[in-house]
Amino acid sequence: MDADYILYLGRHTMETALLIAAPILLVCVVTGILISLFQTVTSIRDMTMTMAPKLIGAGLTALLFGHWMLQVLMKFTLEIFTQIQTYGQ
Repeated sequence: MDADYILYLGRHTMETALLIAAPILLVCVVTGILISLFQTVTSIRDMTMTMAPKLIGAGLTALLFGHWMLQVLMKFTLEIFTQIQTYGQ
């Protein structure tokens, strides 16, 4: 195992983590911006108004993209286990 492989493995791990987290993060950011704009326009300052839509959006996104996220994570895990197995021989 050399330094190039370790760098590749770290980069691949970070890319996979970002790919899995991206849909939920994007929905939360967009929801937060829309709610902040609405609160600014209407002068309503209620903390539940910011949290509840984000939680609902994150939950719906997890339901919609959960299968895809699991497939990406399983593919990554199988790749890592296969590489561990080849180094063990």
